[in-house]
Amino acid sequence: MGSMTFHPEDPYHAFITTVRDPEYTEGPLSGVPVAIKDNISTSGIETTCGSAILRGYIPPYDAHVITLLRRAGAAIVGKTNMDEFGMGTTTESSAFGPTTNPNDSSRVPGGSSGGSAAAVAAGMVPYALGSDTGGSIRCPASFCGIVGLKPSYGRVSRFGLIAYANSLEQIGPMARDVSGVSRIFSVIAGHDPRDATSADRPYNHEPDSDVMDGLKIGIPDEYFGEGVDPAVRETVTGALDICSSMGAELIPCRMPSMQYSLAAYYVICTSEASSNLARFDGIRYGPAVNTKKRWHDAFSDYRHDHFGKEVRRRIMLGTFALSEGYYGRYYQKAQAARRMVREDFRRILTQVDIIAGPTMPTIAYRLGEKTKDPLQMYLADILTVPANLAGVPAISVPCGMIEKMPVGFQIMGSNFHEEAIIDAAYAFEQEMKHGR
Repeated sequence: MGSMTFHPEDPYHAFITTVRDPEYTEGPLSGVPVAIKDNISTSGIETTCGSAILRGYIPPYDAHVITLLRRAGAAIVGKTNMDEFGMGTTTESSAFGPTTNPNDSSRVPGGSSGGSAAAVAAGMVPYALGSDTGGSIRCPASFCGIVGLKPSYGRVSRFGLIAYANSLEQIGPMARDVSGVSRIFSVIAGHDPRDATSADRPYNHEPDSDVMDGLKIGIPDEYFGEGVDPAVRETVTGALDICSSMGAELIPCRMPSMQYSLAAYYVICTSEASSNLARFDGIRYGPAVNTKKRWHDAFSDYRHDHFGKEVRRRIMLGTFALSEGYYGRYYQKAQAARRMVREDFRRILTQVDIIAGPTMPTIAYRLGEKTKDPLQMYLADILTVPANLAGVPAISVPCGMIEKMPVGFQIMGSNFHEEAIIDAAYAFEQEMKHGR
């Protein structure tokens, strides 16, 4: 077993924890540094979810994806900063302070996998893992100008991912280019018997740039509508024009369920968070609770003092949505809306090969710009949450710059057809590099 030295300068606060001399074995990734979002369990390495409630928690086991990376020879070099428990779009809600954007340190890197994106964008590591519940890989990939993949639900094991919203979230790779994302995805995809939602769908594919000619690309009107910055709309329209010039057929379509998707997403994810985060009680994980108080008071005070404001807000929203008298009014309606989103994707993807549009409606915000208005931050997820609700794969690839800040181009496909969206992203990327 070998070891490597890893002493990164971290001016963007991309990492919460670093491993100074990570060990590695021989394999296809022998000695290659990989950064891991801090909600993915790593044996012997502190794992906090960006929260004070898990400060000092060291998992006794590796997540399945970590086992696979170690088996491939990767060097796990540290745990990256994130919005607390994955709840955010800016990586400002971390209990350990915000991460900044390597393109402009006065701006956010996106979230919740902002530390992973910043570490890759700054060249600290070639690869990182993030997790994506409503856009948490694609948002920071877009804001930082890298490539990020949210796999199909079930294609990557969630064993060892500290749960926020089980039915929505997936672990996925982040890299500076599509080939890098494909390389890491080939290591982490596949079946895991410890995850009941895991599918036996390994990924063994080399990206192919010769796919655009004749490719049918669905362009939903709703992805270019209200709330999308005109400059972003123009930049992504330019990306689609490039695809068209390469022989792709652009086919306008409609996704009516978009009007319900954001509300449905926030009801479902907060409801699942309310249940999942009940386990953090001051006994099993993190700093100890004050046992001199009555249990109810100690439990309430502990969670108030150790959960951040955004996490407390979402737990309360979810608890309300699941409560008697409101379950049918909110949660059941949200699940019905989710079925509509799935049906829209199924319908459109029987007529086209892939769906494309902007990843985010704007470029990266200034630090502090959205923190006082959570509703505005929630609205920023409007273009990413549909893929999570439907469980389909989605990738963000850079497509241009506005005010010296990157813009992401999002490509979505049918369940378990990552090969198709990776090929399309790779073909576009190669044309941007060499053809324009």
